[in-house]
Order: sequence, then structure tokens, then C-alpha cells
Amino acid sequence: MTKAPYWKTTALAQMSREQWERLCDGCGRCCLHKVEDTDTDEIFYTSVACRLLDTESCRCRHYRTRHRHVDDCIELRPEHLGNLGWLPETCAYRLLDEGKDLPHWHPLVSGDPDSVHRAGISVSGKVCSADGVSEDEYEEYLVDWVAVGRRTCPEVP
Repeated sequence: MTKAPYWKTTALAQMSREQWERLCDGCGRCCLHKVEDTDTDEIFYTSVACRLLDTESCRCRHYRTRHRHVDDCIELRPEHLGNLGWLPETCAYRLLDEGKDLPHWHPLVSGDPDSVHRAGISVSGKVCSADGVSEDEYEEYLVDWVAVGRRTCPEVP
């Protein structure tokens, strides 16, 4: 009998730090700058990535110290559970929080860290760095290939 994977047997709020971190598929979508419509609370993603995101590997260049470099970087934590609609619909944290399973291309399912890129889910090759793009220009970079809900981003602590 095969033991069920931890994400099927352990609630998000009960996961160890290591289990929590391994849920990240490395797509980089959460590192894209977003524009929020203040009238509807709808969130729109842009093709402008945080300046710390390696736009090819889709990993943060300074993950452990990112808050020293980017003040408004949101550290996803269990306290955010129940309000993850601002994350892409493909995000493991959001999927599990909504009672859904991980997709076949997720590295924890496929066993391959590059499956997220081959599936076309990652932002690799699709985005530019925020370096050289002013916040006033973000609306010019809106994309429709990242699906999200209508909840607002959590407040940065």
C-alpha cells in the first residue's frame, strides 16, 4: 500500500516549514506586479516581474533576504489561509486551501522541477524585470494569461 503524499494528509496550517516551502511550484506568477481596480477589487497581473525574480528560472535571487531588498514582498504564511484568491488559480497554496488537488505538472506530483516550465505555467521567457519600468506604466503591461479571483491582496505586515 502506497502512503498518500503529505499535501493530501496534512492541512496547510499544520505543515512544517519545509513541507510548506516545497509546495511552491516555482512558476513565478506570484512575483508579478499586479494592478488592482479599486472600484471592483479585481486584480490584474502584469508581465512585470519583481526585480529579484530570475525571469528564466523563476526563482528569487535573494529569497531568504528578499524583505531587505523589496519592502512590499508578501511572505505567504498560514495566516493568509482563507484569503488566497489573489494568487493565480494554478498556485498550490490556493488550490489546497480551496480543497483541490495539485495538478499533474506540479513538481511534487511529476517528480520533475522543470515540469512547471514545460507545461507553460511558469513565467519563464514571458516577463520583464521591474528594473526600468515605472509603476505608472504597469497598466501598459497587463496580461490575461494569469487567472485570478476577485479578492484583494493581503496587507503587508
